Amino acid sequence: TIDTTIETLYAVISGDAGVKRDWDLFQYLFKPDAKLMPVQTLKNDTIEVFYLSPNDYVERSGPYLEANGFHEVEMHRVTEEYGNIAHVFSTYFAFKTKAEEVPFMTGINSIQLFYDNDRWWILNVYWQAASEKVLIPEKYLGK
Repeated sequence: TIDTTIETLYAVISGDAGVKRDWDLFQYLFKPDAKLMPVQTLKNDTIEVFYLSPNDYVERSGPYLEANGFHEVEMHRVTEEYGNIAHVFSTYFAFKTKAEEVPFMTGINSIQLFYDNDRWWILNVYWQAASEKVLIPEKYLGK
């Protein structure tokens, strides 16, 4: 289901420092040629998007997540479906440990999925962290 796919995405990247992630399960969620696309503000205040394959993401972010601890928790979701396509706007809060109560980062994941009459596949995860300049609208906080 869409729910299971999104829940697995969050679960597989989350864990305490020193905990190995199941990167095979992570890659299983994605259709071949899928992309992960973070929007980032560079040091000169330029806004840029980066295009990563699931394997690129594992190589780039995996060591950091496993060394420092990272728990991404979905706080609210808006899902739209039509035929075999779905779009999920998923608001997240990120913590270094499960015990933390104040997130060190928040943002929104825009997740596009495809149903091939057998299962849902992630095609793209496109996200931006919130900042002083980019706040999360109330409608995406579930209030």
